[in-house]
Amino acid sequence: MHPLMKKLLSIFAISIVTYGALHAQSNFTMTYSMGFASGDLADFISQPSFRGATIEFRKMVNPNIGVGMTFGWNTFYEEISRESYTAGSSTLTGKQFRYSNNFPILLAGDYYLSPGEKFNPFVGLGIGTIYTRRNTDMNLYTVEQEAWNFALQPEVGFLYSLTDGAAIIVAGRFNQGFKAGNELDSAQSYFTLNVGFSFANN
Repeated sequence: MHPLMKKLLSIFAISIVTYGALHAQSNFTMTYSMGFASGDLADFISQPSFRGATIEFRKMVNPNIGVGMTFGWNTFYEEISRESYTAGSSTLTGKQFRYSNNFPILLAGDYYLSPGEKFNPFVGLGIGTIYTRRNTDMNLYTVEQEAWNFALQPEVGFLYSLTDGAAIIVAGRFNQGFKAGNELDSAQSYFTLNVGFSFANN
């Protein structure tokens, strides 16, 4: 099994155990995520990402504060007609297909401004890592780079209650990755707009 898959499966298993432990008075959220690259990622791929998703767990410490974990995924893609690309000592020239898969894995906390109200704005912050796999495909060749970047994820958003246990969630986030010091050592950062549903278990 690929080392990445082993890591992701381990993280998923830990998240399931954590969710079970925090299930009382907790929220489970699923959102569709649109991404907009910035910095080095935008230099590599200028097109927005329309392939993304986020899963979140929050335990409500009190009506205003929720803490837990955030797991995300966004794929950026762009086709370049003809260009040279250098990675290390290799340079390739030709039509390029560029991909960047980004997986934020974060400990997170949210502060809810109007708990119990139909419209409930919130602000939050996540701290953790972003795993990035970048591929440049040209004819039969591919250049692949990977990085685990330390990351911060500030966010603002709101919940709009549909029932006592379900709400629509809309959130804007900035995934700020920092330099990793490995084969993809540049900071990887991007904005996301997330829209989905949050389910509360009281």
